[in-house]
Amino acid sequence: MGAVSELRARGTPGDGEVAGALALAEAAADADGVGPLSEHALLALRGGRPGLAISEGGVVVAYAHVDPATEEEPAAGELVVHPEHRRRGHGRRLLRALKDEAGGPLRVWAHGDLPAAAALAESEGMARVRALFQMRRPAAGPLPETRVAEGVALRTFEPGQDEEAWLKVNARAFADHPEQGAWTMADVREREAEEWFDPAGFFLAERDGRLAGFHWTKTHPGGIGEVYVVGVDPDAQGLGLGRTLTLAGLHHLRDTGLDQIMLYVDESNTAAVRLYESLGFTRYAVDVMYGAS
Repeated sequence: MGAVSELRARGTPGDGEVAGALALAEAAADADGVGPLSEHALLALRGGRPGLAISEGGVVVAYAHVDPATEEEPAAGELVVHPEHRRRGHGRRLLRALKDEAGGPLRVWAHGDLPAAAALAESEGMARVRALFQMRRPAAGPLPETRVAEGVALRTFEPGQDEEAWLKVNARAFADHPEQGAWTMADVREREAEEWFDPAGFFLAERDGRLAGFHWTKTHPGGIGEVYVVGVDPDAQGLGLGRTLTLAGLHHLRDTGLDQIMLYVDESNTAAVRLYESLGFTRYAVDVMYGAS
């Protein structure tokens, strides 16, 4: 007789469930070659925020994160099933639970664009609505020099001083992308507390004494650096700050001795894709968002 699985309704996970969900995410990453949960979902899980889980014999075998709908965006979720517990209907069960939880339109990320995820989404009436490219380049490859426009100064981020100004520019730069532009002070503090956070890799561009743009870099285990987020205030467009800030961060990451540099960029942002291609980045993987009304 097979093990009985239990689906826990969305609620706060206990310490054991958090550890179990993190372990299954790691197992899935090892098996699939791509992390099944975004940084946002992992931070929420480690912070004990509500999620959905399927357990067998007290062991978490499948987990889903969901962000409720806002005025700007429909509900969004991510899910993962342990490699040793697949093909048992757990993914479908979690996806339907996410739909019930959403109570309306739902978007679900599938990291890596894996065939099994695409098949599940299609069978549940969900269609591809967005794609996010992961691009990479060798860290040691040649880079143009960083050129700064007249009247612009570059410096690094100072914790405890720059958060408010950064949040304002981030909101303006990503006004059309609520998942980034809606960051709060709590989101910043949460990342400042992460082991990878390094203000020496967080570059700010100032013009007339005001913050005009930024490039926040990140490092990962295994010798990989990341162009974490680059933003330019709309009032400072036309100065080439996007390229300037990107290069400042790339030079920093290269100088730390990393092997590879990665970034994420929306498929629809053709100007950014062209910029990154001109700097030696090529497509490495694709994350796909599926939607259902």
